[in-house]
Amino acid sequence: MVSVTPTARNIEITAEGLQEDLARLEMQKQALERELAAVTAHLGSVQRALGALQALMPGAAASSAAHRPVAADAEAPVTVASVPTPPAPVADPAEEGAASRATADRAESDTDGVRTYGKLTEQILAYFAQAGDVDVRARDVADALGRATDSGSINAVRSTLDRLVGSSRVRRVGRGLYRAAKP
Repeated sequence: MVSVTPTARNIEITAEGLQEDLARLEMQKQALERELAAVTAHLGSVQRALGALQALMPGAAASSAAHRPVAADAEAPVTVASVPTPPAPVADPAEEGAASRATADRAESDTDGVRTYGKLTEQILAYFAQAGDVDVRARDVADALGRATDSGSINAVRSTLDRLVGSSRVRRVGRGLYRAAKP
């Protein structure tokens, strides 16, 4: 019988963990690709419908050029946020439903280029303003905001918290623990 050294066992455990992460990430990638395809298709149909409605509105001749419908086979334009977002931590696994909520809650830029934030971001910042110097988990924040406690909702909150950590508006004080940033 061959004796296994502690170092060899640690390598085996690490390799097994990485294989599990790889399988989870591949499934998440496939789900996100499917969701992106659906969003792209929906975006095209909304743009076409909006163009058709604007053509029917009085005085739409001047504004219809700015909102022409996109051809079905055309690729949707991609905008890049001016603020970099930190990479997602490997320790906190995200599940399929998080992407759609995270996309819906993502910060947007208005027509003047001034950065405004989504509803979820503002709710989280207000929560931390009231919470004070307390360590909280994403699940606690989601619950306090009255959001569903399914993994998708919690992961949307976690994703937003991670972006706020990246912009130093919230602090990460431990694995899965967040606290209001000190002024």
